[in-house]
Parts: sequence; C-alpha cells; structure tokens
Amino acid sequence: MNDQSNHTVSENDLITGCIEGNPKSQRELYDRFASKMYGVCLRYAGNTNDANDLLQEGFVKVFNNLEKFRGEGSFEGWVRRIFINTCIEQFRKKAKSYNIGEAHENIVEDPGLDALDTLAAKDLLKIINQLSPGYKTIFNLYVVEGYSHKEIAEMLNISEGTSKSQLARAKGVLKNILETKFKNINK
Repeated sequence: MNDQSNHTVSENDLITGCIEGNPKSQRELYDRFASKMYGVCLRYAGNTNDANDLLQEGFVKVFNNLEKFRGEGSFEGWVRRIFINTCIEQFRKKAKSYNIGEAHENIVEDPGLDALDTLAAKDLLKIINQLSPGYKTIFNLYVVEGYSHKEIAEMLNISEGTSKSQLARAKGVLKNILETKFKNINK
C-alpha cells in the first residue's frame, strides 16, 4: 500500500513542480508517461535505439514547454502530441532519402486488412516496422493516431492524394506480408 504515493500528486501540482524544477515532480511525470510515449516512439522509429532517442528528445521538449500547457484538453493528449511531432520532425529530417513525394502519386485501391484482427499487438508492430519509413509514418498517423489525410499532408508537406496513395500502398504491402506469413503458417 505504500506504492500509492506514485499517483497521489495532482496533475496541476505535478506540472507546477516540474516548472519549478522539482526533481521528484520531474521523475513522477516521466514515470507516468514514459511507457506510453515509448510505444508511440517505437511505432515511428521501428527500432529500440531510435525509439529511445525519440523518447529522450520528446521529454526534453515536454519539460521545456510545460509553461505553454494551457489546460485545454487532457495533459496526456498534449504530451502525446509533442511526442508525435517529435517523431514527425525526425521523419522530415530523413524524408529526402525516403522519397514519399509526388513522383509516384498513382492512386492504389485499398486492399483491406481483415487478417490484422487475428494478430497480437506485438506481432502487428513487428509487421508494421517492415514498412518503409514513409509508408510506416503515414500508416501510423492515419490508422493509429487518427489524423485525416488533410492533416497528414500538412504535417509532412505532401498532397492529400500522396497521403492516400501512400496509405493504400502501405496496406497493400502489409496485406502481402500477412498473406505470406499465413501461407507459411498453414504449410
């Protein structure tokens, strides 16, 4: 029962303590959000080293910007948005080599992914991490985070059509990976 002290600090007191530089408050904030935000980072990074770097960078941004939190919406949502933006910034830095631009903007039919319902989250993450960085980023933003194609286009400086096309291609690649995986299982 002594472990209850971990979450007895109110969110407002925790934020105030962090702004004032209180190490216990900073540790508490980190402990409350680290595992969830690591999951976000891992979805975008695809490997633990990059995810750890993104986690550290994200928390630096959270701590440096706490005074900007206006209390509109949930604090966790605000923190999550910082982490997503951190991941997108990292993607943009590398985007030139990913080539998700307008050059291949043919619309591809959405193949659907019914087999995804049968997979465990850990298995699904491994499969998603096999996507190219561009496909993976758009897939995560649209399917996991719930952004619209218009929002994704603005975030990544691409057209809505490119976002839609890249999502359809990502789903096609995932479908092929899943079909191959299930064929091998059934042999």
